Amino acid sequence: MNEVNQKIIDLINMLTATDLSMYEQVFFEQSIQNRIQATNSLSYTGYYELLEKNVEERHVFLSSFQINYSEFFRNELSFSVLDKVILPEIILNFNGNYNNEIRVWCAACADGQEAYSIAMLIEEHLKNKPFKYRIFATDQSETCINTAQKGIYHTSKMGQLSLNKMNKWFEKNEEVYVVKKDLKKSIVFSVFDLFNKQYSSPPESIFGNFDIVICANLLFYYKPEFRYLILKKTTDTITKNGFFVTSEIEREMLLAFKYKEVIQKSAIFQKK
Repeated sequence: MNEVNQKIIDLINMLTATDLSMYEQVFFEQSIQNRIQATNSLSYTGYYELLEKNVEERHVFLSSFQINYSEFFRNELSFSVLDKVILPEIILNFNGNYNNEIRVWCAACADGQEAYSIAMLIEEHLKNKPFKYRIFATDQSETCINTAQKGIYHTSKMGQLSLNKMNKWFEKNEEVYVVKKDLKKSIVFSVFDLFNKQYSSPPESIFGNFDIVICANLLFYYKPEFRYLILKKTTDTITKNGFFVTSEIEREMLLAFKYKEVIQKSAIFQKK
């Protein structure tokens, strides 16, 4: 981390009590470069002075660290393996737990597409063997959670969905699609910070005990020591034979932490 970057980290920490030192250096520097260009600040020093004086720019800068990009069925292979292999195995071996339900935690759900995607898959399996399930979908951003709860997506966001799924689970209203209540009924959305030291899992879930945890396209934004903290918190809440789903780009990180990939290239893991 160069001296100017560290000065910006120290300034933000002093003025907002927000620690940006956890972010991976390339991501951090790209965020600064984007704001330098957007504000015509000309240099790092000029942007530092703007952050020092301008409260609104500090707010915008911090917002740039909100990782909220998502898609329906974003990693096609992972969702295919979940649908054809993982969910059938969980359902076949399900003997009931404390709440007699299959439990999923989407640990960085952004605008909600990930949670709705897994819900669509689970609902399809209900036709063969009825069971209860709940999906706990969390994000550190209250704005993202509000968007996810509404479940309203512009036509441009529906590209990964089949026509059958769109017709079955959404109502079209001009240029937007609205998630139907039947798909929302088993999803609990809430704000949760993965670095929260008080809770190991969303309080709404009471005790964790998840059959599947999905934490995809998040780890690579953080330095290795913070990746480990996220991994430890999320995987400690998984049942003995449960599964952890990440993204294709993060597979090597999981392998480095000695996790076992269930099917090669699937980005779905179990702890050894």
